[in-house]
Amino acid sequence: MNKPSLDILLKKVDSRYTLVVAAAKRARMLTNPESSAGTKPVSRALEEIAADRLQYERTKSGIK
Repeated sequence: MNKPSLDILLKKVDSRYTLVVAAAKRARMLTNPESSAGTKPVSRALEEIAADRLQYERTKSGIK
């Protein structure tokens, strides 16, 4: 079972595209080449979105 669920995540953003882009950008920020243990960056980014700890802003050129 995936945590958090897709249903919860889609309530936090306006589309699946936004979810993917926001999670990918945050995961890149969390990536640390020295640390491979613990929660994976994408999982952590999705958890932050579900907990409303990650805010995004749509712009004409993408997500900021």
